[in-house]
Amino acid sequence: MRRFIVGLLVVIGAITLLIMVAGAGLVVWVRISGPRVPEAAVLTLDINGDLPDAPQNRGLIGLLRPHETSLRDVVGALDKAGRDPRVKGLLLRIGGGDFGLAQVQELRDAIRAFRAKGKTVFAYSDSYGEFAPGTRAYYLASACDEIWLQPLGMVGLVGLRAEEPFFRGTLDKLGLVPRFDQREQYKTAMDFLTKTKMSDAEREQLQSLLGSMLDQIVAGIADGRGLAPDRVRDLIAGGPYLAQDALTDHLVDHLGPVDDALAALKQRAGGAKAIRLSSYLDSVSRPHKSGPVVALIYGDGLMTRGKSDDSALFGSGVMGSDSVVHAFRLAERDKAVRAIIFRVDSPGGSAVAAESIWNEVKKARADGKPVIVSMGGVAGSGGYYIAADASKIVAEPATLTGSIGVLAGKVLIGGLLDKIGAGADAVQTSDNAALYSALDDFTPQGYQKFEAALDATYAGFKARVATGRQMTAAQVENLAKGRIWTGAQAKGNGLVDALGGYDTAIALAKAEIGVPASGEVTLKVYPRPESSLKVLFNRLTGNENEDPLALLPSLSGFMRELATLAMRPGMLVMPPIEIH
Repeated sequence: MRRFIVGLLVVIGAITLLIMVAGAGLVVWVRISGPRVPEAAVLTLDINGDLPDAPQNRGLIGLLRPHETSLRDVVGALDKAGRDPRVKGLLLRIGGGDFGLAQVQELRDAIRAFRAKGKTVFAYSDSYGEFAPGTRAYYLASACDEIWLQPLGMVGLVGLRAEEPFFRGTLDKLGLVPRFDQREQYKTAMDFLTKTKMSDAEREQLQSLLGSMLDQIVAGIADGRGLAPDRVRDLIAGGPYLAQDALTDHLVDHLGPVDDALAALKQRAGGAKAIRLSSYLDSVSRPHKSGPVVALIYGDGLMTRGKSDDSALFGSGVMGSDSVVHAFRLAERDKAVRAIIFRVDSPGGSAVAAESIWNEVKKARADGKPVIVSMGGVAGSGGYYIAADASKIVAEPATLTGSIGVLAGKVLIGGLLDKIGAGADAVQTSDNAALYSALDDFTPQGYQKFEAALDATYAGFKARVATGRQMTAAQVENLAKGRIWTGAQAKGNGLVDALGGYDTAIALAKAEIGVPASGEVTLKVYPRPESSLKVLFNRLTGNENEDPLALLPSLSGFMRELATLAMRPGMLVMPPIEIH
């Protein structure tokens, strides 16, 4: 009976695998064949929250659900469609998710370039913020020819706000003692544990960031809607707006359901038919498939030593230095690769990991392959460290970057153990063996070692920036101290070379290798993402090395962030900033 049951399970597993493989094959066949693009077409694109920066390795789920559209997919599709005479326009349906401001700007640039080629773009939303901030969603819509709104929707144009929680009082009640230090006053990532409110430096920093971002939003809306900047500021000060008020104030052009918006766009396009942007991209050859090879390497997430977190079930969210170094070495060894675009979206992390990646960027340049860093929404602290020696650095105006500084420390738990009637004891072989222990405070000698490590790491970080950006030590010090800058501010102070996204980075790569602006290049991702079938095969055969926590990606990221902040001295981490 036991053999029968085991055999039955094996048969069921085999049949399931065959069905999944067949299904995957069908999906691949459908994508390769793709739907036929009508002679007159309008594309439709639904955006409901943050787009992944790059095509995701979604593991086993990728076998069962359609491919998730990425930011690079959208930008590439609009570039391709802009030169396709069959495509007449785009309906951009904006949902209620949380949009990163730098990502919105990259989408706006792609939409504006699409419109510049004679295409028409309508934006539609049920509500630009439903009893919630909608400033960024509306900012995206303002890049379009017309803005549509459902009659009972709202325009939540209310400006920007940055909020930070503080838990020092909670730690005090629990008997936990935070022992952190930083270089310098703007390096505030651990203030939520060490303080009860914003420091003067943090308040100054956040106010500066919000002011820079608001200026960008005002300029974009004013240009898109044909309004004076002062009028836009007044409208933001008076928001939010009910649908009819938004129509009266010319914030929207039409009130109606999405079907009416699509019908109006089709009519404007001479009776065109609608096709999803993702389907269009599947039906045509993707852009950047001819010409000299430019490698594309992604550096996403919290930076740690070792391998990137690449879950077979859910995807990844941690940048491992070993994985990034491996990707660079593959690109360096490939003689066809002429240049490298390094897409960075990271708040930093381990200083040792950052140094390893920085060294690989330097090595690639020494081998004659220019490295263009393209920053996503966040490229601060360690995320800036690994960019510092690039040939060129590109950021969106709202990218959060800089944060040239270091912090480290620990939380003492002895008081908590006393409160709950627990205890701990230890033995050690030397005076500094407890330096990183959560049970004992720093000894005077240990604290000197701790401070010396912070000083050395901070000095090393600034030296890397000075060399890479060709600045004096005094210039770097003036921009450092842990201070965060927007991309626009960073461009003004010399930390960034150009403002833009993927397209700007590609243009700079072309210039570095002597390809005309109108010429083509082949973008090749390193390392090549593993297929879902290979991930499945590795899982079934046990030929994998996966972190068990990766099965719960949000928990994994949280636990890894806590672990990273608790590591040895020399953490290059940027404080999380939630802007609403």
